[in-house]
Amino acid sequence: MVTMSETAAKKVSELRLEEGKPEWGLRIRVVGGGCSGMSYELGWEEQEAPGDNVAEVQGIKVFIDQNSAPYLAGSEIDFVDNSMMGAGFAIKNPNVKSSCGCGQSHRF
Repeated sequence: MVTMSETAAKKVSELRLEEGKPEWGLRIRVVGGGCSGMSYELGWEEQEAPGDNVAEVQGIKVFIDQNSAPYLAGSEIDFVDNSMMGAGFAIKNPNVKSSCGCGQSHRF
């Protein structure tokens, strides 16, 4: 499935509290789009949907739909704060064959 760095887990916990959703899980999806063909979507989810893969990672429930699961297998969710590119979540994915120049879309 996926793993999550301590930094990412801490940021997810902080954001859930800020948004008043401390018990919600993190939904990760791979969707079509971007210059390389596929990109990631992250959002909050109250509960799993039918067919979801569910994992408890660093105390955070992570929901991944059946279509996205093969693309995300073995990935790590991290939170990076880079002075050049800004702060945000980054997914280190061993299944990516190539990425666009900005790193926001991928080819699997």
